[in-house]
Amino acid sequence: MTFVGIDTLAKAPLADGDVFVGGRWQAATDRRTYPVHDPATGELVREVSAAGPRDALAAIEAARAAAEEWRATPTRRRSEILHGAFTLMREHTDTLARLIVLENGKAYRDAAAEVGYAAEFFRWFAEEAVRVGSSFGDAPAGGYRHVVRKHPVGVTAFVTPWNFPAAMAARKIAPALAAGCPVLLKPAPETPLTALAVAALLTRAGLPDGLLNVLPTDRAPEVVGVWLGDERVRKFSFTGSTATGRILLAQAAANVVNVTMELGGNAPFVVCEDADVDAAVHGAMDAKMRGGGEVCIAANRFYVHTSVAAEFTAKLGAAMAAVRTGPGLEEGVTLGPMINRAAVDKIRSLVDDAVARGASIAARGTVPDGPGYYHPATVLTGVPDDARILHEEVFGPVAPLTTFTDEDEMLTRANATSHGLASYVYSRDVARALRIAERLEAGMVGLNRGLLSDPAAPFGGVKQSGLGREGGREGIEAFLETQYIALDWPTAL
Repeated sequence: MTFVGIDTLAKAPLADGDVFVGGRWQAATDRRTYPVHDPATGELVREVSAAGPRDALAAIEAARAAAEEWRATPTRRRSEILHGAFTLMREHTDTLARLIVLENGKAYRDAAAEVGYAAEFFRWFAEEAVRVGSSFGDAPAGGYRHVVRKHPVGVTAFVTPWNFPAAMAARKIAPALAAGCPVLLKPAPETPLTALAVAALLTRAGLPDGLLNVLPTDRAPEVVGVWLGDERVRKFSFTGSTATGRILLAQAAANVVNVTMELGGNAPFVVCEDADVDAAVHGAMDAKMRGGGEVCIAANRFYVHTSVAAEFTAKLGAAMAAVRTGPGLEEGVTLGPMINRAAVDKIRSLVDDAVARGASIAARGTVPDGPGYYHPATVLTGVPDDARILHEEVFGPVAPLTTFTDEDEMLTRANATSHGLASYVYSRDVARALRIAERLEAGMVGLNRGLLSDPAAPFGGVKQSGLGREGGREGIEAFLETQYIALDWPTAL
């Protein structure tokens, strides 16, 4: 195959096309393309090949052809390739970060942090690859032995979102390859170039052809429908909205496909009366503003004890008002544009609804003049419980504040959602913080900490926020099937 450098991907359409199947760069079978735009300007970045059903089928066939040899590849060799990918991602941090800024819009510092985070998944699962083991033991009744083996689940298909184009791809690709599974990946139509760059780096790291197939497209149902309708695809993992997740779950049920779903969130951020307010504000900025708030685990609702509400509001407002908004590559910018015009319109509608119901704008930053999909960092106070912004994912730089006096009442309000991905609690009393954390209906809780994600920890939610876990030791288990063998081995008399 012809190796494509990651610095080439943003400059011009590839000569052979952007669909990566069986180790080859090629055009979509029907030669269709679609545009990718820069959110900071709205301008065209370039046209990208739009894969269709025939490309989706070809990717399955390439993955199946590579599956048996990869399954038989020693785990040490798999580990070495994944560690090579980690090293290459670190070496190309600047180029990858600039690519993310170009198609996603986030501030450069957030993009660079994402590349580091994404790379760590390759390092973590390089280490986990060699730890997949078997067990052997006596049957309690005697007369035979138990052998329990772990096998790769088979061909895996992934759909990833635009908000973390490198990290969400790496979080799925790394454990699948570590477990011995070939991969089909459909990146978000808004951010295909980063996923293609990850494929290029894995190729350079020595990954054999056919084990990673990347199909950018703006016609997801046609591609994903082929995958979920083919019995050769045995694992499906999706990160995105709960509404889309429900549709995909129904499709996966037809062939009883093993699924992992990381869906929407509505994270509460609780500030108790004994909290270190400065630390809580710092944590709130991390939890709310990382990636411009376009993060599934972003703090979505703030419950602040009345005794510290004035201080917390003033300090958070000052921090939000000081945020510098602009194109992600400009010096000092910490808040880039939203992904598109529809995202800005939704955020505005949620703010307008809250204000119409009685909320006040306590602080608001500024946005640059000119083109681009910008929304200012905003703090709302006095937000009533019936405001839409407390029940819908904001996915933007808006912090809606409400107060509480009674812990039980606050927890009832915090848990009054169909989602349960992340939560945050600030209190100097560790016993209180743990008590609240254990009562919050969420898969992940940050205690006096605004940053949660770690490749070495299980990531996922409860209720309608998803099924299964990614990352941690649980991450590789999602790509393994358990086989039990009853071995006739009579015990000695």
